Order: sequence, then C-alpha cells, then structure tokens
Amino acid sequence: MTHFPLSNAQQRSPRVRLNGSVAAAVMAEGGHKARAKLQFISITGGLLQLTHELSAGDFVEIAFHTRSGAIRGMAEMLQPARKYQSACMQPFRFIALDDDDHRKLRMALDCALDRSFLDPVSQELQTPPGF
Repeated sequence: MTHFPLSNAQQRSPRVRLNGSVAAAVMAEGGHKARAKLQFISITGGLLQLTHELSAGDFVEIAFHTRSGAIRGMAEMLQPARKYQSACMQPFRFIALDDDDHRKLRMALDCALDRSFLDPVSQELQTPPGF
C-alpha cells in the first residue's frame, strides 16, 4: 500500500540536519538522473544539494540509504532555496511513499531525533557553570 504524506500547516514536521552526509539519487521524468546530497529530511520532504536546479513542480523519484534501510519515494521539487556557482539547494516534498519506505523513514528520523536529544554536547544537557 502507498502512503501519501500530508503537511500539517499548524505543526511543522521535525527536521533532521544531515549536512550533506547522505547521498541521494534523483530520477526526473524522461529518465534524467542526478546525484544529490540530503541536507535536511523530514517525514514530509527535505532539502537537496544539487549541481543543477530542477524545475519547480517537477515530479521525481528520490532514493537514499539510512540505517533503517533504503528509502525510495515520489516527490515534487519546490522552488530552489539558494543558488551558488557550483550547487543549488532545492527543497522537495514527498507525494507518495510505499508503506515500508514510510516506516523506514519514520524509524530513521525517530532514531536521529532521539540521538540529537540525548547528545551530551547539547546545550540543554551541559552542566551549568558553578554547579
């Protein structure tokens, strides 16, 4: 069964910053393939670093690997956020994920969010000075 992620305008999905550490493959309509790096990911979409921007509104297939397994989904490319000489930061939103891919994505995000919350370097968990 296919899952169709919906955005909740009143509560934004938690984002996980990946700093380009996760490679992604993007296949656009017509078979055009591009390599990208995921900068942020959430249950509803993410931000890709691409060498060339894709047209806003393009439907693509995005695939990437997580500790929970490979994830593949259909997405819509959104208006590029930033353009640089050698790269473009472009957001996307998932429009369809297989239930298994949705489960793996949710598990990967939950694990990453738990890890960042429990990170001992986190400001909230540092021992206050003079304590």
